Amino acid sequence: MDSGDVYLPTAPPAMPPTPGLPAAHSPNNPFGEPASETGPVGRARKRLGGAAAAVIALFAKFFAAIKGLFLLLPNLKLVTTAGTALVSVVLYSLFWGWTFAFGFVALMFVHEMGHVIQLRREGIKASAPMFIPGFGAVVMMKAMPDDALAEARVGLAGPVLGSLGAAVCLAIGEATNSDMLRALAYVGFLLNLINLVPLVPFDGGRAMAAMAPSLWFVGLGVMVALLLATGNPFLLIFVLLGGMETWRRWKLRGTRSLEQAAYYRVSPRNRMLVGAVYIGLIVALAFGMHESQVLVSAGHSFQIN
Repeated sequence: MDSGDVYLPTAPPAMPPTPGLPAAHSPNNPFGEPASETGPVGRARKRLGGAAAAVIALFAKFFAAIKGLFLLLPNLKLVTTAGTALVSVVLYSLFWGWTFAFGFVALMFVHEMGHVIQLRREGIKASAPMFIPGFGAVVMMKAMPDDALAEARVGLAGPVLGSLGAAVCLAIGEATNSDMLRALAYVGFLLNLINLVPLVPFDGGRAMAAMAPSLWFVGLGVMVALLLATGNPFLLIFVLLGGMETWRRWKLRGTRSLEQAAYYRVSPRNRMLVGAVYIGLIVALAFGMHESQVLVSAGHSFQIN
């Protein structure tokens, strides 16, 4: 039934009269009612059968109609991405207004699509970008990359494409003299810079898998310091996630198995390339933040609404 058509079972065939019994007492009419359909029982049975047939026909038409509707529905991944993006826009608009909220979610989408594109290049199945209001967005990998170098490429692809998205906002903002676009670019640069914290599950932590896994502990220390300095409860979530993932990975590396050795074996040349991209991104993002910063003074206020 791959075609999606509605199949209804046929009614069971009528049983023939039992030899030696009159038709009125056959198994089809065990209570001895006249076989004629013209009596009260027959007419009631006929009306009941007609009503049942009408109900069955109504259900058949209903399912035939929604069959076409289901065929017209977008892919479930697209529904998930669009739905969670819409919820995020609504939430962020309460603080920043609709225009800025939409731009912010769009920049997060560009960042996540960097991961999706690279995951496809690596031959790894992944979910569509899913937005978590208040926390950002995420792409779930169906499997780990083949090695730490591939993991680093996947991790850095998000900030690379995300930085380009923020740079486009800055270029358009400068061309149109739009402080709103400059502010949006600034937030985009900041978002991608934060993601370079050398702690898994941040993108910087995935880059460290190919550069120097021991720097995960440095990233964890930085996150703990930020938590103590700001008291932001959201940072506690990242500290817990990062701490558990760092401990899990470090224990696996401590087994010194052949599989773990092969996963983290990266040539010095590739290690330097990953390091160059990582440091280059940090410098470029810091420069972008400096160039896109919008100053607010007593005489010149900026409303992102």
